[in-house]
Amino acid sequence: MAEEEIGKITHWFGHIQVAAIEITNGTLRVGDTIHVKGHTSDFTHKVDSMQLDKQSVAEATAGQAVGIKLAEHARVHDVVYKVTD
Repeated sequence: MAEEEIGKITHWFGHIQVAAIEITNGTLRVGDTIHVKGHTSDFTHKVDSMQLDKQSVAEATAGQAVGIKLAEHARVHDVVYKVTD
């Protein structure tokens, strides 16, 4: 499974299962699969939707921070990779 690091979790909203992800490298699009890996986190998730400033967006680029609803618990400082194959 080839991956490229695209960002990190900067905040976790547990009551709504949403992670704020700061994109630091490359782009992330709806439909991409991400791999969240941290000290106790290690799971993949297909991006169904994401929001930027409370507006739905189809793509996020480096320098932006987006909110993505996740099926599993993520933690601040977890690294986010985009699965590329």
